[in-house]
Amino acid sequence: MSTGPLIELRGITKTFGEGAAAFQALKGVNLSIERGDFVAVMGPSGSGKSTTMNILGCLDQPTGGVFRFMGQEVQSLTKDQRSLLRRRYLGFVFQGFNLLARTTALENVELPLLYRGTPKAERRAAAMRSLERVGLGPWADHTPAELSGGQQQRVAIARALVTDPEVLLADEPTGNLDSERSIEIMKFLRELNQQGITILMVTHEPEMAAFAKTIVHFKDGLVERIEAGEGITA
Repeated sequence: MSTGPLIELRGITKTFGEGAAAFQALKGVNLSIERGDFVAVMGPSGSGKSTTMNILGCLDQPTGGVFRFMGQEVQSLTKDQRSLLRRRYLGFVFQGFNLLARTTALENVELPLLYRGTPKAERRAAAMRSLERVGLGPWADHTPAELSGGQQQRVAIARALVTDPEVLLADEPTGNLDSERSIEIMKFLRELNQQGITILMVTHEPEMAAFAKTIVHFKDGLVERIEAGEGITA
């Protein structure tokens, strides 16, 4: 296991399009993230934060620079190897929950293991443990329509956790929630971080970023500044 940063970006650039239509979304991003950190990524629309998160999630590749994960240069991996890295080490939580409407909470949480080819009994047991971890064991047989927004996001988090990821990537995880439910989810993310999961979260809300240990501000395709978060516990 690498003794360096869990995630390291060095001179990362990303250009979309070609010729006169080319747009440089990232202009040389440098960023190191240590294992066990809780990082909030902030910045205005078009600042490069979402592009960076897509690269970190192995959903896109940089145009230039070096991206290392656990010491491994990700650009040197094949498409299948990057997919394996994503499935083995990363969990994803989205603003819109992305739950299947006609399936139960348990079945939604099972999905990543279904794609892995995990036997039914094994994946069912793992999905139930994950739901219990987020406090929703009694709601396993409920569909998303029968759950509150906060409960739906917890199901989405349980789905991300069912593969025991090293890193949780959360894109505006409280964007569709009211203030009370947002704080509930942020407190839970903080608890997960305290259990050892590294969390990277995009947010435009300073109140939510205050839960993080580190806040990274993007502007015009670059990291503008990095500051310590409040890591609030209240």
